[in-house]
Amino acid sequence: MPPRRRQPAPRPTLNEAARLADRLQQAGYTKRDIARIIDRDPSLVSQFYTKNKGAAFTTALRAALTAIETGGITDLPELAAIAARHTQRRTTASGTRARVRGKAVLITPTGSGTGRVGAQAIVSGSARLRPLIAEAARRGLRLAFTVRLAKTAYLHPSGSRTDSPGIRRDVIQRADHTEERSYGSSQTGGFDATDFARRVNAASGDVTAAVHQWLVETGRIHPDAHILHLEVRTWRPR
Repeated sequence: MPPRRRQPAPRPTLNEAARLADRLQQAGYTKRDIARIIDRDPSLVSQFYTKNKGAAFTTALRAALTAIETGGITDLPELAAIAARHTQRRTTASGTRARVRGKAVLITPTGSGTGRVGAQAIVSGSARLRPLIAEAARRGLRLAFTVRLAKTAYLHPSGSRTDSPGIRRDVIQRADHTEERSYGSSQTGGFDATDFARRVNAASGDVTAAVHQWLVETGRIHPDAHILHLEVRTWRPR
């Protein structure tokens, strides 16, 4: 007898969060973008598909999708602000707000670590990055960071050698007229994490303010510029 052909396993039914995430991806947004819109880690968006998570974010995702499809809004910070108005914290059985489990400071034994914050966290001072910087300082690590601002917020054009990095490969220009620039790298030596930890402490723990002050002091951005995205990376010096 000829061997029986195996029937392909049926695709599991997607929950509403995954269906909304699919529509956002069809509109040109990545899972990382979707995570920024709801101010969560990209791994959570993947769990919409694999672990049936995301029910708490369906209203926020639907609001962001409506803003894109009917309002023509494409800017991630604006979409994040819209989604934030529809994101509800979980409650306990007694009706009080459930505690949110904080992220551990993830720095490997080799000193490699990364922390990112989006629009909502930026406004509150990027507090979740403070432990990362403090731990990097304690270990004597180096660090670099990437900021995203409106193109007009920078004092020097991209690729200018007056502004670090001085080469275009460390610059990402986006369709919403914003630009990401990276400062410091393992090739250039980066920055002393201890110095940045002092700056953060001097700013009362406000990482956003500390980074903003450094950018202004070093003549890279306008004083009234607003940071839209911030990422910090660490490594052990050779």
